[in-house]
Amino acid sequence: MQHISWSRRLFLAVNSSFLIFLAFLCFLPLIHVMAVSFSDSAAVAAGQVTFWPVDFSLKSYDFIISRPEFIRSLGITVERVVLGTFINMMLTIMIAYPLSKEARSFRFRTGYVWIFVFTILFSGGLVPWYMTIKNTGLLDSIWALVIPGAVPVFNVILLLNFFRGLPKELEESCFIDGAGHVRTLWSIYVPLSLPGLATVGLFTIVGHWNGWFDGLILMNKPEHYPLSSYLQTIIINFDFSQVKQEDIHKLSQISTRTSKAAQIIVGALPILLVYPFLQKYFVKGIVLGSVKE
Repeated sequence: MQHISWSRRLFLAVNSSFLIFLAFLCFLPLIHVMAVSFSDSAAVAAGQVTFWPVDFSLKSYDFIISRPEFIRSLGITVERVVLGTFINMMLTIMIAYPLSKEARSFRFRTGYVWIFVFTILFSGGLVPWYMTIKNTGLLDSIWALVIPGAVPVFNVILLLNFFRGLPKELEESCFIDGAGHVRTLWSIYVPLSLPGLATVGLFTIVGHWNGWFDGLILMNKPEHYPLSSYLQTIIINFDFSQVKQEDIHKLSQISTRTSKAAQIIVGALPILLVYPFLQKYFVKGIVLGSVKE
């Protein structure tokens, strides 16, 4: 039986209390926004809402769900997440596998790795990036949100280090049985790399879901905005002239603050629902994929 000294117990208690307090502070803004979204507009205007709804109301959610602009931007974001995650994950896996080999098995492997690392350290700049997308005819299309970031280099490095930590004997046994690199990758490496794949998958999903800047500058029409870009525009500068006549009555029963809060909650909800299912892989994946050389 392991003996734990009183100083160790004190350290664990203080450390746990501090982390719980810090997590609570991070969660408070979300609780406040949620309380505002479920409160009556008069109570919000009077400053009565803190961390619990006052005069519970669902009118703000009824208003945003009925707005075609919100539904359209939500659909664009879902399409972006599905396409972007599929493309990112496929390219990340297919690039990480050969780069995880030793130099004697893959010539110039180190050179290729440094080419990818160079893209992390140095960028061509915003203007060349925009002109390249424009000259390839991707502007104002869903592919402008997916293709430019098709190869997330950080995820590639994380996954190739995870691949390098797998036993080499498994790969050698596959080759003895007549399997090639493609069969070995999808039958051995991918099934054994669920923690690493879940980690890079979570990074990819969150990145596409929260991406707003590229939507603002690559989409010429507001109806092509993804959800985060749409939310950014209404939160910073809500234009009442764009509200339709049939929404005037609904808007009179709520406030812009409750409407914005409800849209923030709806926009964040999918990620909040996905994260708990990937969280158990997250820490293991990022640790195992970051300590190999």
